[in-house]
Amino acid sequence: MKTDKTHFEKTYREFNKPGFIHPDPLEFVWRYKSRADREIAGLIAACLAYGNVTQILKSVEKVLAPMGKSPSAWLKAADNNKIKKTFSSFRHRFTAGAELAVFLLNLKHALGEHASLERLFLKGYSREEETVENAIYKFVTAFNSRGCAPSLTPRPEHKSSFKRINLFLRWMVRKDSVDPGVWTRVSPSKLIIPLDTHMRQVSMRLGITSRKDTSMRTAAEITAYFRKVNPDDPVKYDFSLTRAGIRANNV
Repeated sequence: MKTDKTHFEKTYREFNKPGFIHPDPLEFVWRYKSRADREIAGLIAACLAYGNVTQILKSVEKVLAPMGKSPSAWLKAADNNKIKKTFSSFRHRFTAGAELAVFLLNLKHALGEHASLERLFLKGYSREEETVENAIYKFVTAFNSRGCAPSLTPRPEHKSSFKRINLFLRWMVRKDSVDPGVWTRVSPSKLIIPLDTHMRQVSMRLGITSRKDTSMRTAAEITAYFRKVNPDDPVKYDFSLTRAGIRANNV
């Protein structure tokens, strides 16, 4: 049975707190102070956010540790050979060192070409469109223009929910005690739910969707429901609802 905004706000007040972030790859974004470093750490952490959470945290740490205090400065200074050599032995589930290097080289190129990931994203962003769906496809296509790392940035034609990119966007665009809100020119009203297993289960239990897949169509359906609840910020309850669900399953 579908619930109302009162329930969502109560869950938000209870669980949308910094103390509930761990274990979540979002914690790596808060490690850094500068906007540039939070962008870089955020995309790396979000794109590696598949599989067991313990392994995700270990893998993100393995990528960020060699970059020192400033991932953005490290990437700008490192040449192609250094990037490939530094991560040659890296492995996270389906992602090997060679593929990670392609991803990081794409990231380095994006920074060199556009100065920030926000500026690259804005190239395909439209205030006239209801959601960022098309902007995501354009962003990923542009990001992958020099080579694709398919386990990290899926191709738009696959029509997945782009959960990890939507997760990255939530971190970058929303600003509260959990989400850092690094970007300023993308509206939270256009964000799409980062659809993972936990959110799909929560949404099915609440009667928000009956779909059992994790496609963009399902993510859009769930987002449309939350947009009716909170038009200005449909992704507001994502963290608190999934965190509450995870904790309930662990009791």
